Amino acid sequence: MNLRLFKLFLFNLLALYTSQLHAQGNGPAGHGARAIALGGAATTLANEVWAAANNAAGLGTLTRPTAGAYFENRYLITSLNMAAVAVALPLGVIEPAATGQPARAERGVMAFEAQRFGGVLYHEVRVGAAYGYRLGVVNIGGRLDMLQVSFRDLGSRRTLAGSLGGQAEVVPEHLTFGVYLYNLNQAKLTDYQEERVPTVVRAGLAYRAGKQVLVLVESEKDIEHEAGFKAGLEYLPAPAVALRAGYASLNQQTTAGVGVKASNFQFDYAAGWQSALGLSQFISVNWQWDRKP
Repeated sequence: MNLRLFKLFLFNLLALYTSQLHAQGNGPAGHGARAIALGGAATTLANEVWAAANNAAGLGTLTRPTAGAYFENRYLITSLNMAAVAVALPLGVIEPAATGQPARAERGVMAFEAQRFGGVLYHEVRVGAAYGYRLGVVNIGGRLDMLQVSFRDLGSRRTLAGSLGGQAEVVPEHLTFGVYLYNLNQAKLTDYQEERVPTVVRAGLAYRAGKQVLVLVESEKDIEHEAGFKAGLEYLPAPAVALRAGYASLNQQTTAGVGVKASNFQFDYAAGWQSALGLSQFISVNWQWDRKP
């Protein structure tokens, strides 16, 4: 094997190993400490800035400009740190809520997100633009990502990945179905052995039992690997406080977390435990503001 082929082999091997530690599942990991605390079952979550990463369709019900920052540490290993920032901007006039319908932005919601994962030897940079729109009882959305994977002394690889998502209220205000297809175009990362970014389908249900309890279940399937199951539970003991728990089968990780609202800010924290690898921690801060007339 010549030097060039050896470097390509090593690049792919390290990329596969590191991405599995990072995502602990299929495709990109969920973003926002709320989603992580709920076991990563985020396909049906809406009206928050991290829908830009988890399912762009969820942006469709956002009516106030929102910015967020997110940080995670996996297994107390600094080279597995990840940081992300996002901003979501409703477009056009905000149409008021009608019977059985939430308020919405007339022209939908545009969002941008940037994230960086890794350390000195290896890191990933992902920059994406997402759009969500509310149409009746349905949210639709899409996202385009630029992904760069870099190894010190081995160079970098870049590619583009497109994704589509949808959410539908099966029973308004109570039962929601969501689906998200990540990397529709099966983006190629390297030519060596046709290494491609994972193509993943996620589908889930959200059941809201009144105003205080939210139950989530979700399945995800990489086209080249076995399916996984996620579940989450959110309970609001007070309007400004949320308690959460979740489980993800692919990495056998149990999660729990808390969220607190204070004025225009939302603070979320989550912790995850994996029996073989240990503790992971996640924190996010979101800020909403009113648009000028």
